[in-house]
Amino acid sequence: MIEVTKALEIVAANSSTLSTQKISVRKALGYILAETIYSPISMPPFRQSAMDGYAFIHSRRHQFDVVGISQAGDHANIKLKENHAVRIFTGAYVPKDADTVVMQEDVMVNGDSILIAKMPEPFANVRSKGEQINAEDVVFDANTLITPAAIGFLACLGITEITVYKKPKVAILVTGNELVQPGKKLPKGKIYESNSLMLQAALQTIGVNKIKVHTVKDNLKATKKALQSILKKNDIVLISGGISVGDYDFVKEALLKNGVEELFYKINQKPGKPMFFGSKKDTLVFALPGNPASSLTNFYIYVYPAVKNKMGFSNTHLPKIIRKLDSEIVNNTGKTLFLKALYNETSVTILEGQASSMLNSFAIANGLVIVPHDIENIKKGASVTILPID
Repeated sequence: MIEVTKALEIVAANSSTLSTQKISVRKALGYILAETIYSPISMPPFRQSAMDGYAFIHSRRHQFDVVGISQAGDHANIKLKENHAVRIFTGAYVPKDADTVVMQEDVMVNGDSILIAKMPEPFANVRSKGEQINAEDVVFDANTLITPAAIGFLACLGITEITVYKKPKVAILVTGNELVQPGKKLPKGKIYESNSLMLQAALQTIGVNKIKVHTVKDNLKATKKALQSILKKNDIVLISGGISVGDYDFVKEALLKNGVEELFYKINQKPGKPMFFGSKKDTLVFALPGNPASSLTNFYIYVYPAVKNKMGFSNTHLPKIIRKLDSEIVNNTGKTLFLKALYNETSVTILEGQASSMLNSFAIANGLVIVPHDIENIKKGASVTILPID
């Protein structure tokens, strides 16, 4: 059994980023850039009006003759004199001689002439060429997460393909004779299977969508056979249950018989002690505890950073924040505790229902409070470290 810090080091040392691929920008949401992108054009590519109004040469004059119109998509370079103005619309080309746009709300119109009632400052409401970015400037550095706004920005620059790190293929293997799928009648002695749905949802929050769920009965032969196929086809394998020391826990033996190298087994923590971490070639294997709260805790602590590392994220772990504790914590276990909690801007409350089987408190928690294994008591009002999970 190892300490949490050592387990984290081993996971990090064995989690390598996947290879790259070219992908359409329209399908790139949630991917990490594997290259620095440079702008092929300036944006805007010409001087644009920021308002519906009139473009003119700024002076002391207030009255102008309207000599033309500039709509979005036009490129009529109308020559202006000091007493001329051009009717213009948002996003339209600003004629070369004009330097200012007045909002239409500040103008009185009389036939083909206008009177500016409220004179704007010089150069007002004109977007300069390259105001957002100039041609050949860096759009995004490598290792940038592609967000909806990033997709929009790339598209407005005319970029259609980018190179990104691949997302991992993940398999979830659920073990247990006692499990019944939700929606079916629940016989005596059975429970509904929830871990696969929970783990899929947790993976989706990171941006992983290539997930397959497999089920297997509690026997060595079936478990070994299922793993043989799964290990060949996936980058990460998550196993739910069957990793403790009961008579019907066959996962560890089946993994070893399939050539998976054991990197550690059992962690000095609560909940989530009975976890196996191993690898076979480039495939990572996390055999998680069957108890739901233990399984999800270990997902956030160990699986989450491994998945993000595979995807090319530079910051892989959940962030850490500090809050003041509103009650005392006693830790007489000698283990690192991960306590479900609710925090706000100033303080944190430890929730009831900390048992490894309880998801009701996890469902309302927005953080996990970390209590180190060598800390026996934390007084009310003391500062504690929290991993946000909201």
